Amino acid sequence: MSLDYKKMSDVNEIHDQALIQHFKNGIHHKVFVLSPSYPYIFIGKILRVLGDTVEIDVETTHFAQLEHRTWYIHIHNIEVFYIERPGAPKIPELDDF
Repeated sequence: MSLDYKKMSDVNEIHDQALIQHFKNGIHHKVFVLSPSYPYIFIGKILRVLGDTVEIDVETTHFAQLEHRTWYIHIHNIEVFYIERPGAPKIPELDDF
């Protein structure tokens, strides 16, 4: 889907739509997310985007009890993220030592 930014006048609207589109383009890719809210770190696969919320099949968080679950994260609550793409650096596996 291509957005017509010429029809948007608000820079925040352009930013929000571009961010949502970036996550939509990352569906089925692995993602690393830092959030200011507990549990802070999410690593998993993007399943889908619902409005401005991303659904992630979480493999890893700070706490094992919260892993291997589906999390719904509001895109505006994400501080930092990285979506793996073919040919780009991979998100490392985080193992307990």
